[in-house]
Amino acid sequence: MKFRLLLILILLVAVALPGWGYWQATRDPIVRTARIMLPDWPQDAPPLRAVLMSDLHVAGPDMPPERLARIVAQVNALKPDIVFIAGDMVSDKFLGMRRYRVDAAVAPLKGLRAPLGTIAVLGNHDHWRDTVAFRREVPKAGVTLLTNQAVRRGPLVIGGVDDRISRHADLAATWRAMDALNGPRVVLTHSPDIVPALPGPVGLVLAGHTHCGQIRLPFIGRITTASHYGERFACGVIRDHQQMVIVTAGLGTSIIPLRFGVPPDLWLIELGR
Repeated sequence: MKFRLLLILILLVAVALPGWGYWQATRDPIVRTARIMLPDWPQDAPPLRAVLMSDLHVAGPDMPPERLARIVAQVNALKPDIVFIAGDMVSDKFLGMRRYRVDAAVAPLKGLRAPLGTIAVLGNHDHWRDTVAFRREVPKAGVTLLTNQAVRRGPLVIGGVDDRISRHADLAATWRAMDALNGPRVVLTHSPDIVPALPGPVGLVLAGHTHCGQIRLPFIGRITTASHYGERFACGVIRDHQQMVIVTAGLGTSIIPLRFGVPPDLWLIELGR
């Protein structure tokens, strides 16, 4: 009798835990907030509201394009001046049930509404899937895709560093592009591991990739940080020497469609003096 009860309990836990992890993975993202003071911010410029989102990982079952469209509506409700996307727009999960074409995966991004536009870089999963397709389809969705390039939006100079993991990053080219523009600097990249190699200080680095671990267990912590620097760039707002870094947990999942102790999130960041 005791063995039977124990077996039933084990079976219940075996069913409940994946269900709980899947619910956490598919819940609406938490909106985290930060206020960052940027050097060289013009005295007459009002602060900007920026949204950082990353690791969309559009794939079944947890992130179909319909869910991304709902998140886009959530972002628009925050009334951002500018939106940043730090790469990994698709995923080929080990337990994935549906793979979407690149054009279908990025189509919901057409719904983003921000006066200064949406700026994106690619992540390792994007390059592994189809670099050419992303460079073609992301601009069609109304998103400015930076490939080791820089643009000015309002007072901001934004440098977009391509993905380090797939060996597309070119920091020198990005810095040359930023040097040609004047204004407070923000660097957008997929992996925060580029930070120690930056040619010079910037006001803010925005990144994703780590998923903040995706799975964080009681008494154990994160199973992985997906970073060569361990906890240094694992998650959240980080002051690293001369610059601030924000690493988001992202929206989707990688490898398995589950999250434990690390809900999906996006960041609403006030930039100013």
